[in-house]
Amino acid sequence: MKFDSLHIADPILRALKDEGYVTPTPIQAQTIPIALNGKDILATAQTGTGKTAAFAIPILQVLSEAKTTGNKRKIRSLVLVPTRELCVQVGDSFKAYGRHLHLVSTVIFGGVRQGAQTRALQKGVDILIATPGRLHDLIDQGFVSLKDIEIFVLDEADRMLDMGFINDVRKVVKALPDDRQTLFFSATMPPDISRLAHDILFKPEKISVSPPSSTVETIEQYVLHVDRNNKSALLLHMLDRKELKSVLVFTRTKRGADAVVRILERAHVRADSIHGNKAQNARQRALENFKSGKIRVLVATDIASRGIDIDDLEYVINYEIPEVPETYVHRIGRGGRAGGKGTSYSFCDASERIDLRTIEKLIGKKIPVMEDHPFPPGTVRPPRPGQLHSNHPPQKPKEHTKEAAKTEEQKRGIQKFTPRRSKKRRR
Repeated sequence: MKFDSLHIADPILRALKDEGYVTPTPIQAQTIPIALNGKDILATAQTGTGKTAAFAIPILQVLSEAKTTGNKRKIRSLVLVPTRELCVQVGDSFKAYGRHLHLVSTVIFGGVRQGAQTRALQKGVDILIATPGRLHDLIDQGFVSLKDIEIFVLDEADRMLDMGFINDVRKVVKALPDDRQTLFFSATMPPDISRLAHDILFKPEKISVSPPSSTVETIEQYVLHVDRNNKSALLLHMLDRKELKSVLVFTRTKRGADAVVRILERAHVRADSIHGNKAQNARQRALENFKSGKIRVLVATDIASRGIDIDDLEYVINYEIPEVPETYVHRIGRGGRAGGKGTSYSFCDASERIDLRTIEKLIGKKIPVMEDHPFPPGTVRPPRPGQLHSNHPPQKPKEHTKEAAKTEEQKRGIQKFTPRRSKKRRR
């Protein structure tokens, strides 16, 4: 099947050809015809399956064919996403696929000044891609009206739940017109997400490209058992392999991400981190440097990783095993995008073996163990430059003698005080 068999308009087909897209992915092949017919969709699709194009293409086509009234553009489609990175990524996709159309799209997200965003809104926008917090702020300030929305997309619904945005999503839905089309996408379908989907969808067509928590079949997965204090040495050992030219590393915490970057930089490996404590421009700069090859390693936390979409990213390393098994699926899905080849390595210490077994139970298979590495559990290694270990030889203990104490006092300029004896007065 080719894109031109899906009844897609010529301007969009030309844009897809410009991007090098010829054959739709399964989620695109199933979603686009249904969305073009105006039906609601409930899609379970894991990350990396090409779902952004699955909703962006029909939105662009429907809006470009519909006639509008009035001089100023009105917001006719809203795409709600959980993170700033994903917001930027989706916005770039709309601009790429709609480059030959006369539609205007813009993104709004928090963490930056709102001036540029409000100016874009005041000029008029057809398609708005937004995160929940900034969207509510600009609605309250009167910059955004949702009364003309024709197509609403909720992307990464399960991540909205993880980040505590479900109530914000419900508030947005209440402000939307009842007569609208809704496209609902989620990588997993826990009970809370199922209830949300039931509340906001009308007789939806259900699409499931793969089991909700399965991993991409094209990704080779390995686990490496290692003691926690040897993980940094193992990471550097892995990076000695020349084929690992571009690597995405995951940690559980923001502090852990920054610590790994410091280790890599001391070992002269170009790296940067991306997490919630960084300003938006710093996060975007790190992502762009990673895409362009200016840095070799990008270290990310799970929440910040949503929106990292790099076509040729092959290698993902789990520096720490995630506590939530579904997170593992999202992590390794950053590699092997849209059917490409990918490889993931997971470093597992003794405290993480329970989490590993939970992941294997979720994905329905045992992850192969890579035993051919120099730091198996129980290995005592000498300190290596760039590690969080002292490279200074141990000092001899100081002798606790009177002479040593006297010498030490003299070095510090301390004079011992000796009280003078009082002489007896003669009568």
